[in-house]
Amino acid sequence: MSTAAGTPIPIAVNAPPPTPDEHSAVFWAGLADRRIVVQVCETCAKRRFPRMPTCPYCGAVGGVDVEADGTGTVYSFVRPQRALTPAYAELAPYAIATVELDGGGRMFGRVIPADACAIGLRVTPDFADHPGPGDAAWTELVFRAAPDQP
Repeated sequence: MSTAAGTPIPIAVNAPPPTPDEHSAVFWAGLADRRIVVQVCETCAKRRFPRMPTCPYCGAVGGVDVEADGTGTVYSFVRPQRALTPAYAELAPYAIATVELDGGGRMFGRVIPADACAIGLRVTPDFADHPGPGDAAWTELVFRAAPDQP
């Protein structure tokens, strides 16, 4: 288990580390520093995730990386009762949500506790460290049900 802000976060010990590419490397590096990085279009000012070479809203080339606070509302979710991969079997059932971030943009992430996940749930970000040597260590963005939720 990884411990971050508050209660321990269960992790999939055997989950493979992400493979950062030219678009995702900034995001993964940000998570390692406990920051959530999204991209904003300099032309239409809309935030987007994941990073892309052009804006999907207005077609402008490029974008600027900005830090998001990570709070938001669950837009949609799935709650697999059986793990989709063997690495996550020990976590099932778990919840993966699309979160509408405050300030714009949507992200995917695991929600804890899984049984609290529902459309409209307010969430706050947290970070779960997955140990490993060198590049095998990585940080997962996890959303927690906001403390003021019933």
